Amino acid sequence: MSLFERLLTLWVALCIVAGIALGQFFPGIFHAIGGMEVAKVNLPVAVLIWLMIIPMLLKIDFGALGASNFFELAVAAAISLFGFSSGAALATVVGVLIEVPVMLSVVKIVNASKPWCERGTAVRRMSKALGHAK
Repeated sequence: MSLFERLLTLWVALCIVAGIALGQFFPGIFHAIGGMEVAKVNLPVAVLIWLMIIPMLLKIDFGALGASNFFELAVAAAISLFGFSSGAALATVVGVLIEVPVMLSVVKIVNASKPWCERGTAVRRMSKALGHAK
């Protein structure tokens, strides 16, 4: 394991402290960031959630998901930006706890139905059209 990986918990703790300190010293900037919303969805939180989920979508390793620190980073960022009692921090926690299992279930269903889908007539027609005879 690299030095970064061995000290990952320390890096997360330092980022939480830095986020809280920056929020105390520059509250105007963090209030402006907190006010960036579209359709009542906070854009920084949405970006953090997608940054957390994209690596899982690219290569799903069910064994490594429990060791992922992206969730903690997203929660730390939401708390440092919006405070402990904010709806954004709550949405970050609850949204991810619902979204990740649902997304993993969809991946499992799609992977399980792959042979069934590949037997379909549309796939055979496309295969013939591309010159891949079966």
